[in-house]
Amino acid sequence: MTTADELIALVRTYNPNTNQALLREAFAFGAEMHEGQFRHSGEPYFTHPVAVAGILAEQQMDDATIITALLHDTIEDTKASFAEVEKRFGREIAELIDGVTKLTNLQLTSTQTKQAENFRKLFMATSRDLRVTLVKLADRLHNMRTIRSMRPEKQVQKARETMDIFAPLAGRMGMQWMRDELEDLSFKVLNPEGRNSIIRRFITLQRETGDVLHKIMADMRVELEKADIQAEVSGRAKKPYSIWRKMQEKDQGFSRLSDIYGFRVIVATEADCYRVLGAIHQRWRAVPGRFKDYISQPKSNGYRSIHTTVSGRDGKQVEVQIRTREMHEVAETGVAAHWSYKNGERVENRFAVDPVHWISALTERLDDGQDHDEFLEAVKLEMYQDQVFCFTPKGDVIKLPRGATPIDFAYAIHTRIGSACVGAKVDGLRVPLWTRLKNGQSVEVITAEGQTPQATWIDIAVTGRAKTAIRRSLREEDRERFVRLGRELARVAFEQVGKRSTEKALRTAAKALAIDGVEEMLARLGSAEITGRTVVGAIYPELEMQRGDEIDAARAVIGLSPDQEHQRGACCQPVPGERILGIAFRGHGVVVHAIDCEALADYEDQPDRWIDLHWQEGNHKPVNTVTFDATIANDAGVLGRICTLIGEQNANISDLKFIDRKPDYFRLLIDVDLRDAEHLHRVITALEAESNVSSIVRYRDPGLVSVGAGAPRREG
Repeated sequence: MTTADELIALVRTYNPNTNQALLREAFAFGAEMHEGQFRHSGEPYFTHPVAVAGILAEQQMDDATIITALLHDTIEDTKASFAEVEKRFGREIAELIDGVTKLTNLQLTSTQTKQAENFRKLFMATSRDLRVTLVKLADRLHNMRTIRSMRPEKQVQKARETMDIFAPLAGRMGMQWMRDELEDLSFKVLNPEGRNSIIRRFITLQRETGDVLHKIMADMRVELEKADIQAEVSGRAKKPYSIWRKMQEKDQGFSRLSDIYGFRVIVATEADCYRVLGAIHQRWRAVPGRFKDYISQPKSNGYRSIHTTVSGRDGKQVEVQIRTREMHEVAETGVAAHWSYKNGERVENRFAVDPVHWISALTERLDDGQDHDEFLEAVKLEMYQDQVFCFTPKGDVIKLPRGATPIDFAYAIHTRIGSACVGAKVDGLRVPLWTRLKNGQSVEVITAEGQTPQATWIDIAVTGRAKTAIRRSLREEDRERFVRLGRELARVAFEQVGKRSTEKALRTAAKALAIDGVEEMLARLGSAEITGRTVVGAIYPELEMQRGDEIDAARAVIGLSPDQEHQRGACCQPVPGERILGIAFRGHGVVVHAIDCEALADYEDQPDRWIDLHWQEGNHKPVNTVTFDATIANDAGVLGRICTLIGEQNANISDLKFIDRKPDYFRLLIDVDLRDAEHLHRVITALEAESNVSSIVRYRDPGLVSVGAGAPRREG
């Protein structure tokens, strides 16, 4: 384990004015608090906080961050309290430790919804002080370096969590070296065979081609000396996971993969960066579409560099990054460069991003009002995606993630422009809205008054901002549609009892049902949360009393013993007038099936459970739900007309679910409450006669059964 003196010596290499006494006191306090605690490997637990502090010292972090690393588990795992830490080390350090503790307790591998909520909390903690996240990332890095001491299932859980959350977060913060290592350590756990195969192929390649790295670096140095450019040239083979990902993305084998080597040229000035670019392109042929200038268009985390890919020695494609020393410091440490030191003094790297500004830029497009799944989707998009830079017709630059479309571009300008988008021109040519934008393209958005977002845009859009705005608009549109549908259903329900659905009647019904306003009541009616009979019954309960001649649903079936209860099978939904039989379930009564129900085949070898049943003759109540599978035209007023037709047959819609939406048609499941088979026939006939209904069939699912009083469940 690193000693206190060794850690202080490391900090003094970049900060000679460090508070050695405070660091030494924190080291001693942490060792005392963790005395008697051990890691899974059997080592003293305090070796872990010391290692985390060492990782952050290598990133040249300030004293407060180093001390936080040494003590980051004390409040959670030892007898130390927030008050005691605050008293000994100050408020700033106590709050940083408390922030790390809260991040540790988020349990990020829980269910999707909880994970999304935890992501929100993570970013809230990050927005208060970015150093909390830096400590947490260093903590995760050391845990991944020592993961082999954990149980196998725990290794997989931690590796997956690291790959999904911490690695992309490190990359988004500009700490690419940490992202690479976290991904590779996770890859080693999640797919050891895949990783080993990459390494074996590397060894074979080196045996066949020799030391390509040093040969190409030597070639570059020669070209730069010819151009009289002072530069530092380095090269490396890319990490196994980076190569594996490229193989998956490009669907290529290792032998066909080209740019598995990366080279870096560090120079003194920005002007030298472009001189180096010219020298390299004069010597080697540039690969089209593989040039990115992040100096003129920096990434939001402060990253600046020129990237180009050229065909090098023996036709091998190699990526070259060109940057200044200041740019390199930011590229290596990312947002952490904000805390960099020189000669014991905090110095401002002009390329380092202010942490407050960075986290604000990261979260500004994450809408507090969106639901958990949408938040998780948006934040992952913000973290994972590389950027492309496109231009408005006026020359303004719009930053977008790789793979973005004109819809994303439109919403990036303004939500109003995105919602009104009907088309786009890229470099003066009309293109489909699903076109993937490329660096440097000029995009013109074509809008039209009255246009609203389409449901298909969700699949086209890439950015969290666009997806959130589209979903919000669709929700509002759905509410308007539900209100219109509810108003039509209310009209039909009132007419069935010889009444009119006036505004006053609707207000009275809403008040009686304790619903906040007529519009809310109609929206619930249209979305099948309540029924038309419920609305009518709220004002005219006496009309329900007049139905005493109807057969009670509990007595609708004949052939049961007095102690047996029944329910209709959800698989076939039999109605009075159809031939039926029952299947007995011990402790759950009898499930009634239509005689031709496919689910009955499951009970062929159990004849003792079969019961001969038939329906009671008479006037049954309209409580027998039947599901229709309908395909209707996607046109104004069609859905309302369908509901009217059903209402005209004195039937009530109890649920309605869209299962497919296309530009020219909708496919939906409609639950209708019916009296009997004759009633069913009348409804189907009325719908089949409607020209806007291309298909109407009775929906049956033999995989659904109803057992007991609960909801239907699927067997097998």
